[in-house]
Amino acid sequence: MVRRLRPVGIDFVETAPVRLVFAREIRAAPERVYRALAEDVPGWSDWFSAVTSARPTDLGREVRLRGGTWFEETVLAAKEAEVYAYRVDATNAPGLRALAEEWRLTPAGGGTRVQWTFAVDGTAALRLLLTVGRAGLGRAFRDAVTALDRRLAAG
Repeated sequence: MVRRLRPVGIDFVETAPVRLVFAREIRAAPERVYRALAEDVPGWSDWFSAVTSARPTDLGREVRLRGGTWFEETVLAAKEAEVYAYRVDATNAPGLRALAEEWRLTPAGGGTRVQWTFAVDGTAALRLLLTVGRAGLGRAFRDAVTALDRRLAAG
């Protein structure tokens, strides 16, 4: 079943009812990390284990996750080596009203500080689930960014 979400702007990343923010420093330069995020969309499945496929669209991307969840996304911000953000316009995930994600890149110690903000509005049950599941999302982020760093170092 297709669920259309409320269209939100980049400011939603700061104002969402649920904001989960995670950060990690990696060795890769911000420009390389940005290209992996914004330009190599199909490559996401190589480093983010939850992603089974991703493909660019005219306005953003389509992403499929393990377990069958999918998202149609619109890019909200794409600034080379600094920020890549998008919102979800449609999904099959229950409970969501609005969802945006921001990847902020900052030079740090010869590499990059990667900060991921997961901003959500949804039902009370979903908000509770995300709050309880924060540690799992944090682990998924750390594993993904570590795998991305390895991938970028290798080639």
